[in-house]
Amino acid sequence: MKLWKSTAAVLALTLGASAAQAELSGELRIFSDMSNPAPRAVMEGMVADFGAMHPDLDIELTIIDREAYKTQIRNFLTADAPDVANWYAANRMRPYVDAGLFEDISDLWAEPEIADALASTKGAMTLDGAQWGVPYTYYQWGVYYREDIYNQYGLEEPTDWETFKSNCQTLLDNGVKCFTIGTKYLWTAGGWFDYLNMRTNGYDFHMQLTSGEIEWTDERVRQTFANWRELIDMGAFVDNHQSYSWQEALPFMVNGEAAAYLMGNFAVAPLREAGLNTDQLDFYQFPTITDGIALAEDAPTDTFHIPSGAQNKEAAREFLRFVVSADNQTKINAGDALGQLPVNSNSSVDDDEMLNQGFAMLSSNAPGGIAQFFDRDAPAEMASVAMEGFQEFMVFPDNLDDILNRMESTRKRINEQ
Repeated sequence: MKLWKSTAAVLALTLGASAAQAELSGELRIFSDMSNPAPRAVMEGMVADFGAMHPDLDIELTIIDREAYKTQIRNFLTADAPDVANWYAANRMRPYVDAGLFEDISDLWAEPEIADALASTKGAMTLDGAQWGVPYTYYQWGVYYREDIYNQYGLEEPTDWETFKSNCQTLLDNGVKCFTIGTKYLWTAGGWFDYLNMRTNGYDFHMQLTSGEIEWTDERVRQTFANWRELIDMGAFVDNHQSYSWQEALPFMVNGEAAAYLMGNFAVAPLREAGLNTDQLDFYQFPTITDGIALAEDAPTDTFHIPSGAQNKEAAREFLRFVVSADNQTKINAGDALGQLPVNSNSSVDDDEMLNQGFAMLSSNAPGGIAQFFDRDAPAEMASVAMEGFQEFMVFPDNLDDILNRMESTRKRINEQ
């Protein structure tokens, strides 16, 4: 198997370190999909820093183009496993957990330094009651809104469903759409389903549904769609959203034709670049729908794993400890690096309003749970069929019965495989 290696792919690091740090030896092979310039620099920097702490350890870093990595991972985990490999959390881990290709590292998660500081991400790393990797970065989802428009109409950040809808009606009465969205590529509608379902039925129900344990025709799922339909029937969303990508939907918010966007934090930079300043743009957590249900969040998480076929598992475990340490998390998620959120609650974040709000929300959110986004939490075939259904529902809500029946047929077929 041929693997593309970065120009800095093989790093034999012999920098000085204290004797107490020199206990690791041999070779540590790391495969990474962090091939874009900024993530690649972060990955190479982490390896250099870790190598400086362990001068008797030879570290070989192989960086593979992200899309190629997705097609190669099963082959290299099976045929010539590295000691550490990048991947993704939650259901995206399952094929490799079920195949016995990822190492159970529940022992690391039992260590207080990890158990306490990474509590909010434990659920995302857990399958079948065990932990199979560690996170190294994530980012928040939530409602990004035009604070100046809310102020103009005397609206407050909503914390409950009735206020959420009341705000929406006020905006509509004044000729402003409540939400922009572009569903041309389907996944944005998945974000709306995630939040509506987690707020209606809770995190555990949502995870059982996405894993195929609950029927799509269940009355509790229908209640989620009933809540969604309240917004659709109001006219809350921009017209013809099925014609726009998520980027093409940004101008509606920038121009003031829509007041908010349910989206990931990656939308902030283009909104700012389009001219929205700090007095115009703000963020709030998606509000409560069903009282008593803890607030779970979407926070897609990138991860490190130890393949079961690794040769130097001692060094691999030490590398994972280093990756999630507070200082390293602060460094690699800084704005001039990944520009995302540290997974360690003892880390700090850049002085950015949105990042700080997201960090506070996610770091304190262990009871509610962290979901990975619909197309990561559900099997690929289920995600494809369901997200097509979500988009169709937003345009033709009267088609709900047909949509749910198609989704349920897909769930049954997948479960029978």
